[in-house]
Amino acid sequence: MSMMFRLLACLMLAWHLSAAGVEIVRFPRPEFDGDRRFDYPLQLLQLALSKTGTEYRIQTAEFPMNQERQVLEIEAGRTIDVGPIPSSAERETRLLPIRIPVNKGMLGWRLGLVRKGDKDLVAGVGTLDDLKGVRLAQGHEWPDTNILRANGIDVITAPKYEVLFKMLEGKRFDYFPRSVMEIWDEQAINAESLEVEPHLALHYVYDSYFMVNRKNTKLAQDIREGLEKAIADGSFDKLFLEHFGERLRKARLDKRTVIELRNPLLTPETPTNRPELWYDHRRGR
Repeated sequence: MSMMFRLLACLMLAWHLSAAGVEIVRFPRPEFDGDRRFDYPLQLLQLALSKTGTEYRIQTAEFPMNQERQVLEIEAGRTIDVGPIPSSAERETRLLPIRIPVNKGMLGWRLGLVRKGDKDLVAGVGTLDDLKGVRLAQGHEWPDTNILRANGIDVITAPKYEVLFKMLEGKRFDYFPRSVMEIWDEQAINAESLEVEPHLALHYVYDSYFMVNRKNTKLAQDIREGLEKAIADGSFDKLFLEHFGERLRKARLDKRTVIELRNPLLTPETPTNRPELWYDHRRGR
């Protein structure tokens, strides 16, 4: 009965909002309680939609979903309408991407989580060849896995995000590359067992885009126009730095050994010719 009641309540709310001229936009729910990775993209989407001529209301999905499930649900037009999807040529073909990097390219700047006391395991790593001797891991469906493998790096994988932290603790691998935006929250959750390695950074051109169903051109156009307005008036950068400015300072990217990796998943449409869309840690914006 409770499930039926919730379903009826959702239907009544959707009908009421539709009658009031409000457009519902369904957004993914994080993979587990305490997963903060969607906080910023949700606020960025709210910011973009607030700058359109349409009144939108964002609802989060009923159940959690990983990256590939998000792609499947959007592609099928089922439980979500838009997600901040890490890009690849395949995903950009299956879905309709709004090619403005959600995280200003910082998804491609990676620091490493290691077990407490084990940071010396990668202290001598300075080149790609050195990195090939390190046991590292990523999610099974993540584009990062293919990027690392394309650079000749062996990658251990797991189907669930939260399992990777337990695998690292259990010495199944030694180095877990995470974006500079995510790693501090993740280390805080696992503070008793894991620390941020202080020496190394990996970099490849890579980020998430908001992606929608290929038929949902109206929503795509509104998100695109809203993001462009937010870029022009400075509110995009303001929100980004409110969320990540301190984390970027803590990362000390200018003091780290940076290993540049190629990304074979980039499409020709990647807006690398627009520097205002990509954060430059040397300029602080």
